[in-house]
Amino acid sequence: MKRKKTLNIAIVGLGNIGTFLFKYLNKNKKSLTKKTNVQPNILYVSAKNINKKRGIIINKKLWLKNYMDAAYKKEVDIVIELIGGADGAAKNLVFKALENKKHVITANKALIAKYGDKLSKIAENNKVNLEYEAAVCGGVPIIRLLKEGLIANNIKKVKGIFNGTSNFILTTMEKNKISFKEALISAQKLGFAESNPESDINGEDVASKLKILSSLCFNSFLNNNIYVEGIKNVDHDDIINADKLGYKIKLLGFSEVNQNKITQRVHPTLIKKNSYIASVNGVLNAIIMDGKPVGTSIIQGEGAGPEATTSALVSDISSILRGNIKYPFSISSKERKKIKFDSILNQKFSSYIRLDVLDKHGVLSNITSVLAKNKVSIKRLIQTPFKTKKHSCVIIITHKALDFDLMKTLAVLSKKNYTVSRPKLIRIDNN
Repeated sequence: MKRKKTLNIAIVGLGNIGTFLFKYLNKNKKSLTKKTNVQPNILYVSAKNINKKRGIIINKKLWLKNYMDAAYKKEVDIVIELIGGADGAAKNLVFKALENKKHVITANKALIAKYGDKLSKIAENNKVNLEYEAAVCGGVPIIRLLKEGLIANNIKKVKGIFNGTSNFILTTMEKNKISFKEALISAQKLGFAESNPESDINGEDVASKLKILSSLCFNSFLNNNIYVEGIKNVDHDDIINADKLGYKIKLLGFSEVNQNKITQRVHPTLIKKNSYIASVNGVLNAIIMDGKPVGTSIIQGEGAGPEATTSALVSDISSILRGNIKYPFSISSKERKKIKFDSILNQKFSSYIRLDVLDKHGVLSNITSVLAKNKVSIKRLIQTPFKTKKHSCVIIITHKALDFDLMKTLAVLSKKNYTVSRPKLIRIDNN
């Protein structure tokens, strides 16, 4: 029988994900070898803290004193980067590994979103793979689906829940009737949110993932023209109001082509309670794509965590073991397009506007006058006086209006002397 080939792996970064991957590969080496006819062999590991307790035994011979050695060792075939961050160590390692003709696998969405175009060219020139399935939505195999499963389709729109932490927080606020701060603390205690959750709750994590998906869906280069708004300003009153109006609030990412221009946006969104995406709760992610000829495709699953991320990493490892050399962004850099990107300000939305105002004569008529002057028409209006305070809460659902006009309206209302707190606007998606 012909002897099976071996590919040597260096894992750089041994946090929760790196440690879980190390254990998985050692435990399932025979199974992966049978499926790919190539044996994966962990030759080296590297981490900032060698003495950290990881619950595994690692042979001293495997340790690299300098993480960059992984990019230079001739015997290394695959470098798996699990350091994180767009710059610094992760950037240095991945660039050098590709330049030295090593296959690279990464879970680093920030790195791919920022340097993906440059890294892709290096990988193509050196005929090696740059794989990043784990960078977008963890265990949801969206990257491979776009590169292979949906390759026949012309994708026009992608939207969804791309961050499990923010989804868990909003779900918990709704179900447990608690504040944003309380829901965040709960997420941190359960390990669903980092001690510093900024990139999750301010929308940046979703933005990185959306840039990558846009590039794959529309065969375009990565583009930073993206509107990003997080969930920090969503409070329990907004969730109650949404429920009364027949909606739920989710942090969604949208990327779509309209009149040969791409719009990328991330923001809290009111969605109908009976819609599919409204039922996606907790730490789950869900992606909806519209394409031809397939129509609408939906994929859902765990978005983060060691298990889900390892599933994606092993998928990438197996692809390399099988000998599949592929373009990182599905087509060659020469064929990718520089498509024009449009601002969210030029898009039309129906919106939820919340105003806390002084409860006095003439306020409501002035509000409606401001909206009319700025080309925003009212579909529904609810005024609720606060019994213990001398002000009212005014909830307005608008007809579709240009985002530019909605923002202008909000700016004018925020300066009125009857406005007691900063007005809020949440866009509505009725599709």
